[in-house]
Amino acid sequence: MRDRIRNAFDGKPDAEEGESWIMRDGDPETVGELTQAAVLIPLIDREGGMTVLLTQRTAHLKSHAGQISFPGGRVEEVDASPEDTALRESEEEIGLTRDRVELIGRLVPRRTGTGFRVFPVVGLIDPPVSLVPDPNEVAEIFEVPLDFVFDPANHRFETRIHRGLERQFYVLPYEGFYIWGLTARLLVNLSEVVGR
Repeated sequence: MRDRIRNAFDGKPDAEEGESWIMRDGDPETVGELTQAAVLIPLIDREGGMTVLLTQRTAHLKSHAGQISFPGGRVEEVDASPEDTALRESEEEIGLTRDRVELIGRLVPRRTGTGFRVFPVVGLIDPPVSLVPDPNEVAEIFEVPLDFVFDPANHRFETRIHRGLERQFYVLPYEGFYIWGLTARLLVNLSEVVGR
């Protein structure tokens, strides 16, 4: 599986035209009305099969409280690239040091309904993995088998009315975790990229 994933990215970002790392007036945090952010999609190469590491955000956060997410966050001035942001945030949130991550590429950047432009960075990790969640941001760390993620039968599509508008989104329910929104969309995209 490791070689299949590495070959799917071929060491190059899978970015759409016009979706480069943009800075405006020296401020990498915002582009137009969107806030720049990056997440790490950490794939752990376990003996029993590869898994993807996810977090559940704490319930007291101002945005996306209690939701399932990848480690990541807003761009800061110290970040030279989406990879820098994703690795810095992963270390801050779950104690995953950058020397443990083999970066292999990016998925296409995504815009969220909450005003973010998110760069998904994919990285491979060899066990053992020792993680320490930041209790201010992360309530729980867990893993989902890639076999589960890559099975289209586990990709549900749901519809809800939000602020008078109909919204459709992917959901990947896994052992009591409700994985939806951007996180589910990125997992489906990962399965498409690796499967093609």
